[in-house]
Amino acid sequence: MSEITDFDSLRRAMAENGERPEGPARNARAEQLLVAAERLNIPLAVIEALGHQLKVYNYSSEKDKMFVPFARLLRMWDERPGDFDEYETHSLHWVFKWMSSGMLDQPHVPLASVEKWLGEMEHRYRLAGHSERAVRSAEFSVAAHIGDAARAERAFDAWLAADRDTMADCHACELHGQGWWRAECGRDEEALELWAPVLEGAYTCAHEPHSALASSLVPLLRLGRADEARANHLRGFRLVRPMESMRGAYADHVEFCALTGNEARGLELLAERPAYFTDGGHPRSRLEFLSVVVLLMERLAELGLDGQRVPGPPGRDWTAAGLAAHARGEALALAARFDERNGTTHVSERARARMARRPLVERLPLGVRAARPAAAAVTAPPPVQEARAAAVPGPDGSDGPDGLDGLLAEARRLSDTLRPNAVEAWAAVARAAEGVELAARDRAEIADHAAIALGPAGAETFAQAAELYAEAGDPGEALAARARAAYVHALAEDDVDGALAAVAGPYDEILALYADGGTEVPQTAGVLMARARILMRRVHEAEGPVAEPVLRDAECAVREVLALVDGRTGDDVRLAARVAEGHAMLAELATRAGDAEAGAELFARAAAEFTEAGLPWFAVEYEARLAGLAHHLGDMVEAERALRAALEHGGPYLEPVGRAQLHLQLAEVVGGRGQADEAAEHALEAAHWADEAGEGPAFGAWARHQLGGYLVRQGRWAEAAEVLESALADLSAETHGDGPVVQTMWWLGDCLSELGEHRDAAERRLRAAEIARHWPEQHDHATLAHLAAESLGHAGLHADADQAYTRAGELWRTLGNVHGLVRSLRARAWLALRTDDGTDAARALMTSAVEECADALGATDDDEEARLRLVAELGHTHRQFGDLLARSAAEDADDDSIRATLEDALSQVAEAVAVFVALGDEGLSARTGAELAAGWLETDLGRPADAAARARAVLRAYPEPEAVDDEGEDEPARGRRAEAEQLLQVVAEQAAD
Repeated sequence: MSEITDFDSLRRAMAENGERPEGPARNARAEQLLVAAERLNIPLAVIEALGHQLKVYNYSSEKDKMFVPFARLLRMWDERPGDFDEYETHSLHWVFKWMSSGMLDQPHVPLASVEKWLGEMEHRYRLAGHSERAVRSAEFSVAAHIGDAARAERAFDAWLAADRDTMADCHACELHGQGWWRAECGRDEEALELWAPVLEGAYTCAHEPHSALASSLVPLLRLGRADEARANHLRGFRLVRPMESMRGAYADHVEFCALTGNEARGLELLAERPAYFTDGGHPRSRLEFLSVVVLLMERLAELGLDGQRVPGPPGRDWTAAGLAAHARGEALALAARFDERNGTTHVSERARARMARRPLVERLPLGVRAARPAAAAVTAPPPVQEARAAAVPGPDGSDGPDGLDGLLAEARRLSDTLRPNAVEAWAAVARAAEGVELAARDRAEIADHAAIALGPAGAETFAQAAELYAEAGDPGEALAARARAAYVHALAEDDVDGALAAVAGPYDEILALYADGGTEVPQTAGVLMARARILMRRVHEAEGPVAEPVLRDAECAVREVLALVDGRTGDDVRLAARVAEGHAMLAELATRAGDAEAGAELFARAAAEFTEAGLPWFAVEYEARLAGLAHHLGDMVEAERALRAALEHGGPYLEPVGRAQLHLQLAEVVGGRGQADEAAEHALEAAHWADEAGEGPAFGAWARHQLGGYLVRQGRWAEAAEVLESALADLSAETHGDGPVVQTMWWLGDCLSELGEHRDAAERRLRAAEIARHWPEQHDHATLAHLAAESLGHAGLHADADQAYTRAGELWRTLGNVHGLVRSLRARAWLALRTDDGTDAARALMTSAVEECADALGATDDDEEARLRLVAELGHTHRQFGDLLARSAAEDADDDSIRATLEDALSQVAEAVAVFVALGDEGLSARTGAELAAGWLETDLGRPADAAARARAVLRAYPEPEAVDDEGEDEPARGRRAEAEQLLQVVAEQAAD
């Protein structure tokens, strides 16, 4: 840390400290700098050091320390106002506002003192000739805080009516405060209208749009604008996260999580800021934070997670229930202190109301990684306690009658119509029938459906059902149950041969029985379908091409089912389902045989048949298969239609992982036709459902990777950065491949660069480049190295940037990419110009860039397009060379040296003009830009006639248009004309002098 020896070194140290992150370390350094300033024995040095201390205290959690330095500053002003320069005089009056709000935020400061200070502020502002706008704004804050709505409205109106002057808060802060009051009064639409310029970035400051984004969350949710709320949370939290002083805004983001089913993310936010539980320098924001902690903890308790361990104040382990009680006690005690000071109950009422808020959205997917608490996860519907709990309503809209007979009737209705909850309904029958003597048929159906519920483990239970069906006098259904047992044996034991042997007997018997009229089509179809399914197992298990006999045997079995059933379905949905399933099997066989078009046609037929039979949930699997085939065949319209149909038909019956897969496929399809906004919506849903399925680290990470890419395509940089950082936490080369890892870092680097976070952007790009370094194809490696160099340069790390550009240049040379090589040389030249005595190095690098272009141009004969691109590159290099030389002309150099440098610059720019002329109309914009640059250099060299000639050449290139179209396509031409006319005016003024 450099020693403070004079006023300049003190100012440099204060500027450096002002760039450090908010927090105690910055505050401590400000205190050291004040001591150093006092040693200089310069009053203004002490004044500036006190002002610096005030600023860092205000932007920290130690706001309560502001009062002492301000009191000292005010005393110095009263005693010797002449010691204050114009800036410090303005600053002293400016921080009056900080003092008034600062006192209000400290419950130990009496309200009478706050009001007295308000009067003092008004008096001093009047003496200084300032508007009362800032005073009325401060009065409004006091009235709103204590709950005096009438006075608040009067002050609010007076605030807006007073003239804006240099003491008024910035536009961003004022609009935030005005919108906050509208939201407090329940006028959310008006609040959001006021905040719009801040949220859109038209007005910004140190704490905006950070605060407005946080304040907008609940109003947006109340208005049902959940998508905007999600976006503002992702954008806003990224801004708030590193700023210690923004505990109140941070609390808004925790509250948002509690109100949108994102409790797990809320816990993550609490874990990031343990000091927020205890920092006492700003009691008001601590009250806000503790209030939303209570809200979040009690939400967890409602989900049955009151015993879950949660982050809390340091020093002990916390459960949700324990932290809720602790935070409530602390918050209400703080609120009581404010109310005692204010003489009202307003602060306590607001705190209690905030703690009691109810969720505004059951579950709002955010796209970022955060596993939902176990008890809150979406699961399949629980087993019904009564058939009616799981039943699809009957034709009359009723849930079915009560009693065991009613349960049996309802279960049969559901199973006969293949409703999704039939198995659960039969389970309810089984529970209700415990201890009751049932007929063999009833027991057979109970066992049959119990076996279905067991899946591959149901063979033995199917056998029991077969015995009961036989006992009930239904040999056909008994044979069908035995066939089902054979099929699940194939699933469980992976024993197709054994299953075929097991089904052979039922198969022969059912055909004989059916021929003799001893059973009907449904039972016979059940056996034939079981045999066909077993034979299809051989097809599914085959690796690579399927042997022709395997395909033939399966197809014969399937066609046997269709021959039996087709045309005999009538109103029997079970038989209709057999036909549809048969066509789906034929689709699979056609696909495995290499006939994708036939497979797609048959899958479409099967899905349509299921839907027409009133069984759309069975169509989902085949619509998904159809989408894959259509994608393979290049029929993206059909792929999209099939995926949308699958999501629609799956409805509530889709498993989370299936829903995730469908949404992600649809995202890729619509994203492929340029609809990045809709693609992002589907990728968001995919990430959400992957998390619900417990697939967050694998499938969820891939969905987040895709979502981040679609957000990047829309220029939603902050949202994309949050999502991509979340994806990187789970993406791995082992699971996902190193390509997606590199692409995610690449996109993230682009986002961080757009957000001005250049060091982090460089770090991401360098990491991606290091992975790509090992790839056989090196273009991505070179590009990433080049981008990393750009970020390093923007971050002010010039030496590191030069190294990265050098590395990129070597790679471009190896790849034979002249454009990349030339651009890396030009970038290094500009970097060199920023170093001491770097002009010669900069000239040498630009000269090399020109030579590389010229050499490549000389070697290009056949490819006209490549030649024109190189011509353009050469022109831009001459132009940049000229700009660099003009910039290098040192102001303190002698006139002859400056003139020589400007002559060299003009020579390069004139060469650029000549090169761009060769491009014809394609080079018009670049040529006229270089022409104007040359004209300005001519004026600097005292050649008005030559400058005027260049200006007129530009005007000739852009004739005055008779009309400008509404879309502003002539804007570049208008800009060039305006600059040319400005240049002519300067020339005329020179001539007049």
